Formats: sequence, C-alpha cells, structure tokens
Amino acid sequence: MKISTKLTVYFTIAVFILVVFILIFLHESIVNSRIDEEINSIQSRGESHRDILEDNYTQQTLQHIALMESRTSAIVVVTDKQKNMIITSDKVSAEMEGVIEKAVVASYPNSNMLKKDYRNDDYIVSVSSFRASSQEGYIFMFKPTGPLRKLIKELNSHFLIAGWLSLALMIIIHFILSKILTRPLIKMKAATESINRGDYDVMLPQAGNDEIGQLSQAIQKLSDDLKTIKAERAEFLASISHELRTPLTYVQGYTTIAKRIEIGEQERKKYLHIIEEETGTIVQLVENLFELAKLDENTFTIYKEALEIGPFLNRLYTRVKPAFINQSIQLHFYCTVDMVIHADPIRLEQIFLNLLDNAKKYSKKGTTVTLTVTSDSTNAIFTLEDEGIGIPEDEIPKIFTRLYRVEKSRSREHGGSGLGLSIVKELVEAHRGEIQLKSTIGKGTIIQLIIPIKEGS
Repeated sequence: MKISTKLTVYFTIAVFILVVFILIFLHESIVNSRIDEEINSIQSRGESHRDILEDNYTQQTLQHIALMESRTSAIVVVTDKQKNMIITSDKVSAEMEGVIEKAVVASYPNSNMLKKDYRNDDYIVSVSSFRASSQEGYIFMFKPTGPLRKLIKELNSHFLIAGWLSLALMIIIHFILSKILTRPLIKMKAATESINRGDYDVMLPQAGNDEIGQLSQAIQKLSDDLKTIKAERAEFLASISHELRTPLTYVQGYTTIAKRIEIGEQERKKYLHIIEEETGTIVQLVENLFELAKLDENTFTIYKEALEIGPFLNRLYTRVKPAFINQSIQLHFYCTVDMVIHADPIRLEQIFLNLLDNAKKYSKKGTTVTLTVTSDSTNAIFTLEDEGIGIPEDEIPKIFTRLYRVEKSRSREHGGSGLGLSIVKELVEAHRGEIQLKSTIGKGTIIQLIIPIKEGS
C-alpha cells in the first residue's frame, strides 16, 4: 500500500470516528431537546388550564379549553376527583382510559409526567390537579408520539446522509492532501532509487523548511556529494595510474637497457641508479596511498603524549639539515617558548618531514627556509616560511586536494605526487588543529599550523 493511500485511510478513519462521535452527540442533543420541549409544553399547558379552571370553573370555560386543544395535536381530558371524565377535546381511546385509571397523581398543586418514553409509548402524558370553588379534579394532557417518531426518523435520515457525505468528502480531501504531502516523498524515493543505481545526477525541488524539506535537502546534498566523490574517484584513479605508469615505464625501459651485454659498466650503473630512483618514487607513492587509506578508514591511531617541542624540533632539524645543505638551501629554526604539548610524536614528525621536504623541493639554491614556533594561551603555532617558487592565488584553495598539483610538469621535475599536503592536513585535523597557507608567486610560501597545547582542547 502506497504511503498516500495509507495516509488517506488512516486520516479518514480517525476523522470519521471523530465526525461520527460529533454527529451522534448532536443527534442525541437535538432529539432530547425536542422531547424535553414537548414534555415541558404539555406540562405547562396543563398547568395553564388548571389556573384558568381554578379562577373560573364554568361549563363555558371547560368548552373553551377543549376547543383550544382540539386545534392542536394534543388531547386534553378533564376529570373529577374520582377520575370520571367531565370533558375532552377529542375521542378518548381505551389506552387513554387505562392510563387515566392507573394514574398516580401528585398532591395538589403539583403536576407530574405519567408517560414520557416516546419510543415505546403512543402518548406522552402529564397530569395536573385543580381545585375550584365547585369542583376538584385532574387535567390530563395526551401528546401522540407518532409525529415525534416521524420527526426523529427524518432527523436520523438527515444525519445519515450528512455522515455519508462527510465520509465521501473526507476521502476526497484526504486523498488530495495526502497526494500533496507525499508528492515530495515520492520524488525523494525516486531520487534515492536513482542514487542506488549509481545515477547521482538527481534534482529535487525545494520543499519548504519543514522536516520533509530538510530531508529533501539532505538527499540532494547526498546526491551532490556522491556525484563529486564519483568524479574525484575517477580523477584520482586516473592520476594514480599516470603517477605509477611513468616510473614503471622508466623502470621497465632502463631495466631492458641495463640487461644489454654491449653497454659499459659505467653506463649500466647510471641506468641502475635511475631504476633505483624510480623504484623509490613508486615505493613512496604506495606508502602515501596506504597512509591515506588508513586515514580514510580511521584505522590509524593517534597516541598523544607530553612532548617538549624544543628538543623534538631540534632533533628533527639536525636530521634534515644535511639534505638542505646538499641543495645549497639554508634552514633556520627558532623556538621562542619553552613549551610542552600533547601530541603524537611519530605523526607530528611525519607532518614536519612532509612540509620541510616540500619546502626543499620547491626552493631555489641560495634561498632560506625558516621554521618558527610561538604560542598563544591555548595553541602552539608553527610557522614554516620558504623563499621558493610560490603558488598562484587561485590554486591555493585546491592545494590540499589529493593528487592535485599546481603544474604537473613542475611536480614531475621535483618528484611531487600531490599526496603530501593532503596527508599533512588529515594528520593536523586528527590533532584537532588547523593548517593555513599563504603564498606569492616568485616570493615563497608561508604555512602555519595551529595545534592545541592541552589534551582535548
């Protein structure tokens, strides 16, 4: 059963039950009000006749009372104290005589109802006692219940018609409303089916700011994200294939050449050196990919410990300085604070090795690379500044994207694969820190890491 049909059925049943309850309540109220009105009417008219007879008991008054009631649907019967009939406004049936004979009369001057069950009795009957100067007796008022039952039957028919019409209108209205309400859900269902088939090119209309609208926006965002991921994955695989194909081609080609018997030993060593370099490139690329896979799957672990930044970076400085000297690049390190932070020393070392390696690759001979450490009240601030070739301003937002390189030819020349900065960014964020980058073409790049000093800050 479709959700629109379910909503129609559920709402119709719920509202119909409510409407039936209201109709029954109204019906009973109207019927009871009408019956009470008839009962009060004949009782008050009997008391009115009693007052007239007590003021002026004559044959003419009796005839006048009988004449008045003969023009109504009620029948009046005036009897003496022994319940012998004095005058009536119409023919008295045997049933009416039986009611008079068995009547239990209230004490004077009260009046009471003898019969008021309109469903089972033929008459509604009231009796009033009177005392005149020359006569005492009773005034019986008979109201036939047939017209009342006919009226109530007609009322029942009207209510039944109203109930069926209400049901039909409710079904139509609820069906229309359910269609309006479920139309966005049906479109979202179709969109999710398309996404499940791998077709992420879906477009959902705006559905307001309610829960359905928020769900529509969430599905649209999911579709857009999956579409982006699909495109990035295709580009990533193409880039990886290219990155692996180039060194593998070199390895394969130079291996073939190195196997030749006619080449000299010196030339063979040259080719083997190239093979070694390209193999190192492949190994580094695979290691970076493995690192990214662990970062994506959250299978890597950050083991934080109290780490003295000064000694840690001094050891790192001593380790990498020879590589900078070999490239004729000066490396300076300044730590202006004596600081202990909570960080993973292995991951932190990986961060700085990647950043320093990048600075070395893209800096020219005779330039300077400077690492400075400062702090504020809650964070350690690491600033790495080089005087390298720089990055175009419009490329800076993309620089942390995996396998993204500003110039592929330039990256190939310097041995870059476009994975280092993305790994750095993931590791910095794993430390609940952030990374910022500023660069100017021809002047160099400034990278700033902001890492919380205390655990959990």
